[in-house]
Amino acid sequence: MTRAASVDFAKYQGLGNDFILVDNRHQKEPVITSEQAKQMCNRNFGIGGDGVIFALPPENGVDYTMRIYNSDGSEPEMCGNGIRCLARFVAEKDGAGPVSQKIHTLGGLMQPSLLEDGQVCVDMGPPVLDGPQVPTTLEPTQGSRVVQAQLSAAGREWLVTCVSMGNPHAIVYSTADGASIRVDDLDLAGIGPDFEKHPVFPAKINTEFVEVLSRSHVKMRVWERGAGATLACGTGACALVVAGVLEGRIDRNCRVDLPGGPLQIEWREADHHVYMTGPAEPVFTGSMQL
Repeated sequence: MTRAASVDFAKYQGLGNDFILVDNRHQKEPVITSEQAKQMCNRNFGIGGDGVIFALPPENGVDYTMRIYNSDGSEPEMCGNGIRCLARFVAEKDGAGPVSQKIHTLGGLMQPSLLEDGQVCVDMGPPVLDGPQVPTTLEPTQGSRVVQAQLSAAGREWLVTCVSMGNPHAIVYSTADGASIRVDDLDLAGIGPDFEKHPVFPAKINTEFVEVLSRSHVKMRVWERGAGATLACGTGACALVVAGVLEGRIDRNCRVDLPGGPLQIEWREADHHVYMTGPAEPVFTGSMQL
């Protein structure tokens, strides 16, 4: 395995969730360490980003493999905004137009399609709803599902629904006393870490706080494990639509407004898959000495 003294990269962003993209298809392991990725993500002394994403060689008949290091050096299973950016990055590196791809991730098979208007639609596969597989040790409330379970965190009682989209999410639509969430009123930096590191989430957790505007339109803020408050979380937007349907709050096709902009999410009844459509934009390219 070769570790690089410098690395060529492209910077992309999806709704302000920004990533450093590396074409790593010449070898099976990332050319940099997680600690170097952390340095690259530093917004004062590096490039700046919410994570470093690698396109690795294909496995099991897919087009290529995705790996990602968060800005704190941890490695999540998947990233929804990141996979849209990666799909466009690889297509542009290869000189391809609108195209569909199959990508192996630690969270399973993902299938993005580049659309004519520049947006990327990703078949995220089916959500995982079994509590222990999310994973969470909260007691199931609907069969094996954890839906509107009571959780004590940050000095308050909340109702949470747990969903995995290849990575774990806790979705909060209300407090335990039935008060609806108003996302602009939340002290996210004060609340988020208590959810992320709560002992009922053995792999830590991404947390989405959701305000319902209509059956087909919601607004959310997110605290991501390993990254903190971010402008967007694609897997979180998918998870909250699934949770909202399970709680009977919203429809299966819903616009999700994130701080960085909107995503369109559909949880299709026909195949049980979740589809995410949104932008992925190049910012700049360069080379960094390590």
